[in-house]
Amino acid sequence: MKTILTNKRISIQTRKRILQCYIEPILMYGCEAWTVSKQIEKKLKAIERWFLRRMLPISWTEKKSNKEVLEEAQAKPSIINKVRKRQTTFFGHVMRREGLEHLVTTGMIDGKRSQGRQREKMTDGMKEWLQISKVTEMMKLTREREIWRDMITNAMRHGRGTEMAKNMDSGAMYGRLTPRGQIHGLFADPWKISGSRDEW
Repeated sequence: MKTILTNKRISIQTRKRILQCYIEPILMYGCEAWTVSKQIEKKLKAIERWFLRRMLPISWTEKKSNKEVLEEAQAKPSIINKVRKRQTTFFGHVMRREGLEHLVTTGMIDGKRSQGRQREKMTDGMKEWLQISKVTEMMKLTREREIWRDMITNAMRHGRGTEMAKNMDSGAMYGRLTPRGQIHGLFADPWKISGSRDEW
């Protein structure tokens, strides 16, 4: 694989596709259940750029910035977005079905939180990526497959976050406009989730 990715006779576009087809799936295996902290995110970005430097090739002594590497490779940072897409897509599937996975994901644990900074949860990264304030809101949004898919697509397109919720007034927020012009609000029949919403 190394000889293929570093072969200058093969166009950089073809080598990038080989990287996406054979290397990235191994790198992202099981990422649906990852808790992507800032440290892990930094490592994923670093290994993505490391591959590009080896493919071009660019020596570390040349002191080219990451931006210059991406421009020369005609690439955009994508590994984090792909991880988030797989996580949010899987999360939507789990929330839309009834079963053990749903109960485990939405279940609350009795007791008090420990003092100090809390450990980062898997859903924290998804909330930041989609620009949603609470997990309970994110759970309700998954009930509408088309809206959920559009939010993921917008987040992929813009790198992080979506303007969808900001562009809607508070009355129609997280609603869907049908061809007949009727708005179906998602909060009309909220799920009954145990525990306080503030805890999420």
